[in-house]
Amino acid sequence: MASMNAPTPVQLRQLMPALANKTYFNYGGQGPLPIPSLEAITASWRRIQELGPFTTDVWPWLSGEVSSMRGALAALCGVPPARLALTENVSSGCVLPLWGLPWQPGDQLLIGDCEHPGIVATCGELARREGLVLGTLAVKAIRGDCRADSQPTVAGAVLDALEAGLTPRTRLVVLSHLLWNTGLVMPIAAVATRLRDHPRQPWLLVDAAQSVGSLPVAEAARSADIYAFTGHKWCCGPEGLGGVALSERMLAASQPTLGGWRSLASESDGGSAWHRDGRRFEVATSCTPLLAGLKTSLDLMASLGSCADRLTLIRERSSQLWRGLQASEGFVPLLVGPPPAGLVSFTVEGQPPEAVVQALGRQGIWLRSLDEPACLRACTHITTTAAEVETLLAALAALRVSD
Repeated sequence: MASMNAPTPVQLRQLMPALANKTYFNYGGQGPLPIPSLEAITASWRRIQELGPFTTDVWPWLSGEVSSMRGALAALCGVPPARLALTENVSSGCVLPLWGLPWQPGDQLLIGDCEHPGIVATCGELARREGLVLGTLAVKAIRGDCRADSQPTVAGAVLDALEAGLTPRTRLVVLSHLLWNTGLVMPIAAVATRLRDHPRQPWLLVDAAQSVGSLPVAEAARSADIYAFTGHKWCCGPEGLGGVALSERMLAASQPTLGGWRSLASESDGGSAWHRDGRRFEVATSCTPLLAGLKTSLDLMASLGSCADRLTLIRERSSQLWRGLQASEGFVPLLVGPPPAGLVSFTVEGQPPEAVVQALGRQGIWLRSLDEPACLRACTHITTTAAEVETLLAALAALRVSD
């Protein structure tokens, strides 16, 4: 086998025990952890215990681990390390800076209608407490062809929806980079450009749960004010670790609402001044060994090529699945053209989505159902094989025959 530092996609599969006995299409829920990443986590735990978990010897080592991870994630997002905060998940990356912003009663929060219930509920509670108004950015109905030559049409439809939702009181726009339900990629940089022309220059919060690890994200991350992501989905890292890229104006405007020793510029001077950079949104003690696991997963992914190279592989399999669904009677993909990334959402005529999930699960084939819109979602990654796609298509066809 080739060196673990530079595996092929097939060899990377062999490093993922979760893929050994199942046909897996749930990367958008959680990616499988490679053995080298698991071993890196274990080695990190061991090193901490060797140095002593609370000794003068351990702190420089821990600081180096944190700085290395911050630098790697900042480079992925195309921002300076000072604008990157380490978080436990997407939710904390969104919520901690969002709740620290200065709000005025009557400000509008314009929320995409494909956003995850977690961020929708958070915005609803923020609106209740601060007397804000909720508005809807209608992107769910956009199902345009996502091929490169059709992108202006998709982007134009999103910008038209933005214009329809904006008001003079709009203060924040919430929009995912890659929609978790329909699989459409949002033109984040174009949205940010439009918002700069608005009289109030609304902040832009981007849920990047599905984009980091599956798409080139630097342009979008640089354009957003809050770009929050996790390492446990498309990056195939451990759960419990993510990050958020923050704009300069966000760092200037937002103050911590949940602070701890990591948020402070100094623990020992008797003061309570927050860090001036992204660290003000890091709270307190977290699981340091996870850093080594995510860093290893990111290195394994990077060894297979650039983000653009990997996206090409992801789209080969998602396009194969989309074409197979399109050509088969009784299956309706949500998008009218091949997906721009690895999310393939579709319906099966006459079959409730959850019933299909359960039936396929009994065969060791794993995808998921979504409630809004009601559909099935299969995710293809660089480790997805053409044979796996054909296995899924054959199993779906057999369900239709037996119905």
